[in-house]
Amino acid sequence: MSVSQTSDATDLGAPAAPAARPIPWRLLLGFVLPVGGALLWEAAVRGGLAEGRLMPPPSRILQTLAELASSGDLWLHIQATVARVVAGFALGVLAGTLLGALAGASGLARALLDPTLQGLRAIPSIAWVPLFILWLGIFEASKVALIAVGVAFPVYLGTLGAILSIDRKIIEVGRVFRLSGPALVRRIMLPAVLPHYVIALRSGLGLGWMFVVAAEFMGASEGLGYLLVDGQQLGKPAQIIAAIVVFAVLGKATDAILVALTTPLLRWQDVAVRS
Repeated sequence: MSVSQTSDATDLGAPAAPAARPIPWRLLLGFVLPVGGALLWEAAVRGGLAEGRLMPPPSRILQTLAELASSGDLWLHIQATVARVVAGFALGVLAGTLLGALAGASGLARALLDPTLQGLRAIPSIAWVPLFILWLGIFEASKVALIAVGVAFPVYLGTLGAILSIDRKIIEVGRVFRLSGPALVRRIMLPAVLPHYVIALRSGLGLGWMFVVAAEFMGASEGLGYLLVDGQQLGKPAQIIAAIVVFAVLGKATDAILVALTTPLLRWQDVAVRS
C-alpha cells in the first residue's frame, strides 16, 4: 500500500475533529432571545396589540436610558452600585473561602460550624436589613455587609463541597510519589477543588447582584436600587425596567470577566465539551 493510501486510510479511520464555530457567531447567538423578544414587544405595542403603559416598549426604555446617561445620573448610579458589589464580593469571597476551607479540612470544625452556617444561609436577605441598619447605620458599611453575606454562603458551600468531593485515590497516589504537604495541596488538591470553586464564585457573584438591590433599599440616595425605588414611587415603569436592564447587563459583564480571569486556571482539564 502506498504512503498516500495509508494516509487516506488513517484519515478515514480516525474520528473527525469537530469544527470550531467562529466566536463572533457564538456571541451573537446570545442576543437572539432578548433582542427578538424586545422587537416582538415593540411591534405589538406599535401595532396596538398591547398597551405599553405598565410595560413600556424598548424604544421608550432606550429613551429613558439616554436621558439618564445624558444628565450624568446613570453613570453616578452605576458607579455606586458597582463599587458596593465589588467591596461586598471581595469580603464575602474571603469569608466564605476561609470558612469553607476550615470546615472541609477538619471534621471537628465542620461539626461546629456547618449547622449554624446552614441555618443562617436560609434567612432571607431582606431579614438582615433592619439588623444591619441597627448595627451599622444606613450608610455604606451596612450595604457592603449585606452583599458580603449574600456572597459568602454560596462560596462557603462550594468550597466545602469541593474539598469533600476530592477523590481519596488521587490523594493516595500523591502519597505514593512522596509529595510533601504543600506539594500535595498545590499539585493535587488545588486542581481538584478549582472547578467547583469557580462555579461557587460565579454563584456568589450572582447573589451579590441580587443582594445589592436589598442593600440599596436601605436609605440609599444613589445606585441602581435607588432608581428602582424612585421609579416605583413616581410611577415611572420605563425607569424601573431601564434599571433592571442595566442590572442584567452589568451582571452578565462581571460574570464574563470572572470567567475570563479563571479560565487560564482550568486549561488543564480534559473535558468532553468546551465553551
